[in-house]
Amino acid sequence: MSETAVLKRHHVHHSPAHHSGPAWFGQVGKFAGVTIIVLGIAYVVSSLVGDLAAEPATAILPYILLGVALMIALGFEFVNGFHDTANAVATVIYTHSLPAYVAVVWSGFFNFAGVLASSGAVAFGIVSLLPVELILQVGSAAGFAMVFALLIAAIIWNIGTWYFGLPNSSSHTLIGSIIGVGLMNQLMGVSGSGTSGVDWSQAAGIGRSLLFSPVAGFILSALLLLLLKVIVPIKRLYTAPVGNQPPPWWIRGLLILTCTGVSFAHGSNDGQKGMGLIMLILIGTVPTAYALNHTVGHDQIEVFASTSQRAEAALDAHGGGAAAADPRAIVTDAIRQRAVTPDSVPALRQMIAQIAAHVGQYGELDHVPADQTVNVRNDMYLASEMLSLIGKKNTPELTDPETSDLKAYKGAIDNSTKFIPIWVKVAVAIALGLGTMIGWRRIVVTVGEKIGKAHLTYAQGASAELVAMVTIGAADAWGLPVSTTHVLSSGVAGTMVANGSGLQWETVRNLIMAWVLTLPASIVLSGVLFWIFRQAF
Repeated sequence: MSETAVLKRHHVHHSPAHHSGPAWFGQVGKFAGVTIIVLGIAYVVSSLVGDLAAEPATAILPYILLGVALMIALGFEFVNGFHDTANAVATVIYTHSLPAYVAVVWSGFFNFAGVLASSGAVAFGIVSLLPVELILQVGSAAGFAMVFALLIAAIIWNIGTWYFGLPNSSSHTLIGSIIGVGLMNQLMGVSGSGTSGVDWSQAAGIGRSLLFSPVAGFILSALLLLLLKVIVPIKRLYTAPVGNQPPPWWIRGLLILTCTGVSFAHGSNDGQKGMGLIMLILIGTVPTAYALNHTVGHDQIEVFASTSQRAEAALDAHGGGAAAADPRAIVTDAIRQRAVTPDSVPALRQMIAQIAAHVGQYGELDHVPADQTVNVRNDMYLASEMLSLIGKKNTPELTDPETSDLKAYKGAIDNSTKFIPIWVKVAVAIALGLGTMIGWRRIVVTVGEKIGKAHLTYAQGASAELVAMVTIGAADAWGLPVSTTHVLSSGVAGTMVANGSGLQWETVRNLIMAWVLTLPASIVLSGVLFWIFRQAF
C-alpha cells in the first residue's frame, strides 16, 4: 500500500512533511540544518587536514585508502540515519507536535550532543569483537579487507530494508557483519596458525542486549500506557489527533521532551558504532597522528609510571615474576584462545614494564617516534585486552587492592589508545543527520501509520519514546549496543496492544522477518565480501 493511501485511510490529509506549523517554520528548519551541516563539514575537513600535516607524506596510497575508507564508514552512519534517527522523530511528526523538517533538525542537534557526550565504551566494545590479529595489523591488506567488508555488507542490508520501509536495526546488521568477517578469517587461516575468529562470549552478551531491548520496549511501553490511563484520565491523550491540529502545549512539550531524550540517547549509543571502526581506519592509514592520544601530557605520564609499578607488583604476587621469551606473542595467543594461560601472567607483567620504559623514555606520547608509535599502541591494546580477560575469568584470584591497581592501570592505557577526536564525532553526527533528512519518510510512515490499525495517539507516542529513551540511556551507561529501531517500533506495537487498537500483522510479520534474517544475511554478505577483498588485495 502506498504512503498516500495509508495516510488517507487514517484521515490525514497532508504528508508528514507538512504536519503542523506555518510554512516558514519548515523553511527555517531546513536552513538551520543546512547551515549546521556546512559549518560541521568545514570543521571536520580543517581538523583532518591539520592532523595529516604532521604525518610524513611518503606515499599517496595511504591517503587514497583513508579517503575511501572514511567515505564508506560515514556512508554506514548516513544509512543508519535512515533507520534509527528517523524512529526518534516519528512520534512528534505523527502527533503534529513539530513540522517534519524542524523535528529532523531538532533531533539531529540532540543526536550531535549525544555523540559528543558519548564515552566511547560502545564504540570500542564493538571493535573488541573483531579478530585480534586484524586489529593489530589494521593497516595491512587484511585489515582494510576487514573494514571494507563489514561496512559495505552493513550498508547493503540497511539500504535494502530501508527501501521496503522496514525499521531494521543497524546495530544488528553491524554485529552480524563482524561475525561474518571473524568466521571467514578463521576459515581462511592456515591450520595451526592460531588465526582467531569470533569472540562468542562477547558476541553472546551483545546478542542478549539486542534481544532483550525490543521485548523490554514492548512490555514497558504497554504497561506505561496502561498506568497513564489510570493516573491521567484525560480522554484527548488517548485519541488520535484531529486533522493537523497540534496537541495542547503541555502534551506537545512532553512529546518533544521524549523525542529529545531518544535523540540524545541514540547519539550517545548508536552514534558510537561507526566511530570505533573509523578510529581503526585512521590508525591503519596515519598511525603517527591517531595511534596514540597526543593530549596525554607529561604530568599524566608521571602518574602512569607509578600506576605501572603497582600493576607489576599485583601480577608479581601471582607468579608474574617469571621471565617470558616473547611476551607479546604469549599475550596475543592467550587473547586468541580467550584463556588465561600459565605463562600469560608473567608475559603481561613484562609487557607492562616494557610499555612503562618506552613511554617514560619519551616523556609524552606526542614525542614517541613515528616508527615506534604502532608498536607502543599495540602493546597497550594487548595489555588492556589481557587485563579484561583476567577480570572476566577471575584468574588469578586477586585481592581488592590488586584489582583496584590493575583497573587503574587499564584505565590509564585505555585513555592513551581508546580515544575519539572531536572531529570524528562531528563527522558521524553530520552523516546521521544527513541520512535522516534525506531518508526519514519511509521509516517514519511505517512507525507512525503501519504498525497499528489506528493512528498514533499522544499517550502512545510519549510512552514509546519515554521507554526508548530510558532503555537506550541505560544501555549506553553499561557500554552495551542496543537498537533504537527495535526498542521504539516494539514500544509502539506494545502501546497499540495496550490501547486495544490492534496491530497490522502484515507489517509486524515483515518487521519480525527483517529482525530474524538480519544476522544470517549480514554474516553471509560480510563473509563473502571479506573473501573477495582478501583475494583482490
